[in-house]
Amino acid sequence: MGVNLRLAVGIMGNAASLLLYASPILTFRRVIRKRSTEEFSCVPYIIALLNCLLYTWYGLPVVSHKWENFPVVTINALGILLEVSFIFSYFWFSSARGKASYFHFYLAYLHTYMLDASSACMHSKCRYKMVALVVVPVILVFCVTVLVSTFAFHDHHHRKVFVGSIALVASVAMYGSPLVVVVGALFSSLTSYVMKQVIHTKSVEFMPFHLSFFSFMASSLWMTYGLLSRDLFLASPNLVGCPLSIVQLVLYCKYKKKGIIEEPNKTDLEKDGEKLKSQLPMSNDSNAKN
Repeated sequence: MGVNLRLAVGIMGNAASLLLYASPILTFRRVIRKRSTEEFSCVPYIIALLNCLLYTWYGLPVVSHKWENFPVVTINALGILLEVSFIFSYFWFSSARGKASYFHFYLAYLHTYMLDASSACMHSKCRYKMVALVVVPVILVFCVTVLVSTFAFHDHHHRKVFVGSIALVASVAMYGSPLVVVVGALFSSLTSYVMKQVIHTKSVEFMPFHLSFFSFMASSLWMTYGLLSRDLFLASPNLVGCPLSIVQLVLYCKYKKKGIIEEPNKTDLEKDGEKLKSQLPMSNDSNAKN
């Protein structure tokens, strides 16, 4: 009974996590349509990629006992593919200024390179380089984790403790990263950019509701899965993820009335243009009479 319940919760957790990982598709429809990332942050996708990599490794038989955490492997492996796609899309449509700001924030040692390369950012080869450089820190952390856990530890218990500890930090950061707009003074390096922006602008335009909602659903289910499995490293990050997701939803409800500024569509612009044209001859005639 316990095993079946755990498996059922794991399957529901997979479904919720799939919605969470796929929810940025709605955001990127807007990015692709406008051919600009505007004020959207790439932080959640970078952190989510690291989280997926670490938990995929955590669930494999090398770290966990046999396939006890198979649901964890399946959803995070799929998450890796989705997050890589989002990151690539983000930098493809990001402005030169946005790329430079991001690298200055995350890769300070590449600051000089970014200033020199910013003028060539529109070139496709430059875009590929930028995507690669963004993923480098994530890949380094993951590779070091894999190597240390494989060769420094020789039993499942110690490997789970080591990999789980690092994955726990990445998971908490992932759930907090959509807030990257609020907690500036507290976690200025990671989780301070989305909630701070929401409070400052009093607008939730760049903190999508679906991302916060699916984050809450996924963290709730995986917290239950971790408790049923008696796995601290699966339950703990979600114990933090639930409150963070609730805070995001509260912020959204508080500021949603501000609404999203709608851009005038093409038809409205054409009508306004026709009105201006019709008014110009009238003004010219009145000037001539004077």
